[in-house]
Amino acid sequence: MTDQASSPNEHAPLISNRFITIAMAAVGMLALLSVGISIIGQTFGERWSLGGHTDSPSPLDITIGLDRLQLPANTVRFEEQRASGPTERLDLSLLWPEMTGYTKENRRRFDDVSRADTLLFLQLSQSTMSRDMSGRLDPIYSLLFDGPPEPGPHGLSLHRFKAGTGYDGEVLLTATRDGKPDYAVRCILPKSPDEANGGDCQRDIHVGRDLTVLYRFSSTLLGDWQAIDAAIEAYVNARVTGAAPSKLKQMPPSSATKHSS
Repeated sequence: MTDQASSPNEHAPLISNRFITIAMAAVGMLALLSVGISIIGQTFGERWSLGGHTDSPSPLDITIGLDRLQLPANTVRFEEQRASGPTERLDLSLLWPEMTGYTKENRRRFDDVSRADTLLFLQLSQSTMSRDMSGRLDPIYSLLFDGPPEPGPHGLSLHRFKAGTGYDGEVLLTATRDGKPDYAVRCILPKSPDEANGGDCQRDIHVGRDLTVLYRFSSTLLGDWQAIDAAIEAYVNARVTGAAPSKLKQMPPSSATKHSS
C-alpha cells in the first residue's frame, strides 16, 4: 500500500507565534490595568476614607476683609476653601474641648452624627453689622420678646420670641457677665437630649479688626457656654496675624459704614 500524501497542516505548530505574541500582549495589558486599578484604588480610597476632610496641618494664609489669618488646613471644613488667598467666608470645624482640627485618629468624632457634643462649627466673614449678638440684645431682640424671661438651662435666662418675628421655634438664652456685655445665644431647644444636633445653638461675636465669627454648637454643650465663648474668641484672635496687605493704608474699621440691624 502506498502512503497517502500528508497534509501541509500536519507539521504546523499547535500554537503559532502570532497567537503567542497576542497572548503575551494581552497579559501585559492586564498587568498594567491591574497596577493602574491598584494605584487609583489607593489614591481614591484614601480620599473616600477622609470623607472630604484633610489631616494636613499645613498653614493657610487667608485674607478676609481687613484681617489676615493663618489657619491649619485640617480645621477648614470644606475642601474648596482650603487655599491661601482672599476669601469672603471661611468655615471651620473644631473638636471640643481640644480646639483642634481633623486627624485620622479622631476621624470617628468628626464623622459620627450621634456625637453631637464633640464639634464646634465656625463661620468667619467680614463684619456687616456694627453690633454682635450681645450688642443687639437690648436695641433689637428685647423688642421681640414675648413676656418676661423664664429660668433656662445652666443658669441662663430664657426669652421667648413673639410669633411672626422670624424666630419661630427659637429662644434666646442670656446671662450677665462681669465687665462684659450680657451673653446671648439663640437656640432651638430639643424636647430631649437625644434629639439634639450639632448646630441647634448659634451665636456671633466680633474678633480681630473687622471679623464676625458665627459659631454653632449642640444644645447639649450649653453647660460650657462660658468656656466655649472664651475659647473661640481666643482661638481666632491668636490666628489673626495682622491687617490685610491691601488694606494697610485704608481708613480704620471704625470709619467704615456698617449696617446696624
